Amino acid sequence: MPKTTVIPVGNIAGVKLYTDGVLVVGMSEIEGSDNKKYKPYENTGIKEGDTIIQIDDTKISSTEELIMEVNESKGKEVKIKFLQEDETKECSMTPVKMNNNEYKLGLWVRDSAAGVGTVTFYEPSTKNFAALGHGITDIDTEQLINIASGEFVTTKVLNITKGESGNPGKIQGTVEEQSNIGTINKNTKFGIFGTVENISNLNLDASKEMEVAMREEIKTGKAAILCNLTGNKIEEFEIEIEKIYTENNYNNKSMQIKVTDERLIEKTGGIIQGMSGSPIIQNGKFVGAVTHVLVSNPVVGYGVFADLMIKEMRNSTN
Repeated sequence: MPKTTVIPVGNIAGVKLYTDGVLVVGMSEIEGSDNKKYKPYENTGIKEGDTIIQIDDTKISSTEELIMEVNESKGKEVKIKFLQEDETKECSMTPVKMNNNEYKLGLWVRDSAAGVGTVTFYEPSTKNFAALGHGITDIDTEQLINIASGEFVTTKVLNITKGESGNPGKIQGTVEEQSNIGTINKNTKFGIFGTVENISNLNLDASKEMEVAMREEIKTGKAAILCNLTGNKIEEFEIEIEKIYTENNYNNKSMQIKVTDERLIEKTGGIIQGMSGSPIIQNGKFVGAVTHVLVSNPVVGYGVFADLMIKEMRNSTN
């Protein structure tokens, strides 16, 4: 990786994702207007985690469009095109007429997701940003959400629930009526990536621009993370890098870290949901981002290497 400089951020922000098609998150038997039970999806090959992208000749990009097309079928068989693990497949289903004269397929679907997380870094030379250090997965299917577009917005922190053994804490925030920061173009296992459009909403300190460390430069021992727990101020907290998995290129558990700063432990109990993406700084260089917490011990968790996030960002914007 060529020499790269970024501005580590540590600010909490809101995420709004819109899927490419509609995501199937469940299936249920339905009762038709004839009081008989039906499973239109049975033996079609479609399953939870698949994405419906077309019905007959109409492209589907929202739940409303899916409902409209199914209702317009008036119970005639429809052809459905869907994505299953990056492979495009087709099947046919016959919608069932309900008592309210609507037609259903027995599928539960979703077309968007929202939440809060931490912005990891901003690259001034490209105006690109990275956040979270891990991907956003669907709560029901536990699969990465395949996005068509997304928004990054400011967030108002509403509450902090402290983490304790067996019960991870979380930062709760709202993404409603907030200001736009930029657009999200990629949701990957190493984070979400996009372009900043309104830099004033990012709460940046341009004087903190620093070099990205190669993983060989990272040492066990003292380091720091940046995070914003109030919505107003980004603070630096001490951590310890306990283990480094130098050969790991396949997931975002590159380093084992431990929170040692009593101020952070007092506020959060350790690492909590919403802190994912908090940048890790060591010896004046950006070395990675917080990604996970050990549920059994909230002061211990994992971080992802900075070089993995940079490479993923480059792939996302090429």
